Amino acid sequence: MTGSKLIEKNMELSFEFARYLLAHPEMDEKIPKGAQVVLLPDYDEKLRRFNLRNSKRQREKGQPVIYVRIKKLNPERRSRLVGTKIERVA
Repeated sequence: MTGSKLIEKNMELSFEFARYLLAHPEMDEKIPKGAQVVLLPDYDEKLRRFNLRNSKRQREKGQPVIYVRIKKLNPERRSRLVGTKIERVA
């Protein structure tokens, strides 16, 4: 798997984690300010190893580290937007 594909997967995972934190603000409180958050998907061994390697290289001395273990990622859902209209402005 290419590095760009792993980065693309990480972007998707990061977006989903941000959505998760918005829906579960109590989880956000468990993450110390300034912590390095490492997303570790159980369902994707290559991405998990990639993230662990990168976290070790990028970690600052004394920085708290939080591992977020993710069991699975549900399939994409359709948009939740209803009655959406796109209008062109002249």
